[in-house]
Amino acid sequence: MSIAYDETNQRRSEMGQAVLKTGTMGAKVVALPTMQAEVVTLPAVASRPLQERFSPWLRSILVNVLPPLVTVALMLLFWEIAASGPQSSLPPPSKIWTEAKDLIVEPFFWAGSQDIGLGWRILVSLQRVAIGFSLAAVVGILLGALVGQSVWAMRGLDPVFQVLRTVPPLAWLPLSLAAFRDSQPSAIFVIFITAIWPVIINTAVGIRNIPQDYRNVAQVLRLNQVEFFFKVMVPSAAPYIFTGLRIGVGLSWLAIVAAEMLTGGVGIGFFIWDAWNSSRLSDIIVALVYIGVVGFVLDKLVAFIGSVVTRGTIVN
Repeated sequence: MSIAYDETNQRRSEMGQAVLKTGTMGAKVVALPTMQAEVVTLPAVASRPLQERFSPWLRSILVNVLPPLVTVALMLLFWEIAASGPQSSLPPPSKIWTEAKDLIVEPFFWAGSQDIGLGWRILVSLQRVAIGFSLAAVVGILLGALVGQSVWAMRGLDPVFQVLRTVPPLAWLPLSLAAFRDSQPSAIFVIFITAIWPVIINTAVGIRNIPQDYRNVAQVLRLNQVEFFFKVMVPSAAPYIFTGLRIGVGLSWLAIVAAEMLTGGVGIGFFIWDAWNSSRLSDIIVALVYIGVVGFVLDKLVAFIGSVVTRGTIVN
């Protein structure tokens, strides 16, 4: 099919006007005016500088890490100046590094049953703490739930708990040695009896503070005691429970170090006592640093688990 175009119409169509075109079959074709589209150039998305990407991370490091490092550096400097005199009874940091370099650099060396690094001694002590603290956590949560849920149990057991929790940890050691006749279970018992009290008290407080609406819903759903314990009591009192666990793990670490000084063995506590008898003050100071770092890690570990379980309702 051929279409005849008029020159005038072609000229007008080029100027952007509508033109009627007639084909051989009599059909009319309408040519719409052509519109020139305007091209808009979008601005290029500028990539974030590397400094802006890492600025929150760097700021977090500066806020959380730099102040403790500066504080420790100033303390070491003051210690070095104060202990460098001839009348000083404590060694300066430079002398500690010279005398106890092996304990710092190689914490896991093994040269015999008693000649081992501080890392192995820490692991032995942590094993005892894990057993004693786990028992204290389980028994403490159960007793705390009983005291918090029952008025009669609170009246009967709370005064006894308040009296026993004031007994120093080492005061229990002679009784535990007489009862178990072995240093290993005696040390675990001292850890247990030391760590259980904050768990009981905080759990009981958390159980008492359960909202009454939760109890009403449990009655409507007809939950038995076991279901009420796991579905209502434990989730509601979890922030209080983990606060008690956090206090208890710190007390456990304190108790095992003190107990090992008297019971002997290969733990970190016995190492400090043996170093004192041998007048190795540098070794004692290094061991104290190890104990402090491990205690800090244990505290943060329990706090992290608590924040995960309670979804951030407790403050680290």
